[in-house]
Amino acid sequence: MSNATSVLIVDDDRELAQMLTEYLTAEGFVTTVAHDGVTALNKLGAHKYELVILDVMLPSLNGFDVLRNLRQTLSVPVIMLTAHGTDVDRIVGLELGADDYLAKPFNPRELVARIRAVLRRFSPRDGGSGSPSPPVTVGQLRLDPATFGVTLDGKGIRLTGTEFRVLEMLMRTPGQVQSRDLLTERVLGRKLTPYDRSIDTHVSNLRRKLGLGVPGLPEIRSIRGTGYVLTAQGEDHE
Repeated sequence: MSNATSVLIVDDDRELAQMLTEYLTAEGFVTTVAHDGVTALNKLGAHKYELVILDVMLPSLNGFDVLRNLRQTLSVPVIMLTAHGTDVDRIVGLELGADDYLAKPFNPRELVARIRAVLRRFSPRDGGSGSPSPPVTVGQLRLDPATFGVTLDGKGIRLTGTEFRVLEMLMRTPGQVQSRDLLTERVLGRKLTPYDRSIDTHVSNLRRKLGLGVPGLPEIRSIRGTGYVLTAQGEDHE
């Protein structure tokens, strides 16, 4: 990488943190480590990181508390590390604004793949001429890939990079159903697995943040067994 990506690793397992530091450094990333939640928030307040790897189980403040605090002011992408098989932790993390999660134990190569997939969500999309894709508007909802800005009736809405890309896919195909499989592949950069509810949680977050579906606003509708569709207010979709 010509401009190395700065990553904050937050994990109280010192051996794992050291292993991740060595592996990510070899992959071209610049890493900083925090072993507890308070230290992590202090570092996030003092320095700008391009991605955070955040363990759920931490002393002083757990990973959920750290995520809840940082999401009040920062849109930095976050990958949460959860205990194997704890679906509740994964869902809670996504609901609080994590961009993705990885269950322990994991292969470091899988983590690097997740990191790069998440970072791509924060990169301007090429509109075909070397410039970012043009803004798109559906009703009072406007999305601009060049600035990562989303406004609803002129008011700015803070979204994570993952939420932004899900919304962009839906807004560029209004009235067309986007399958969960395609959303997972295009946005999360992986195949949909039987128990993966990540896309559903990101859509739920979008509905909550945007207040979509109330009279006069667009709506993200669930198409049972298929996926999601964005419709302008008053439109019907069978």
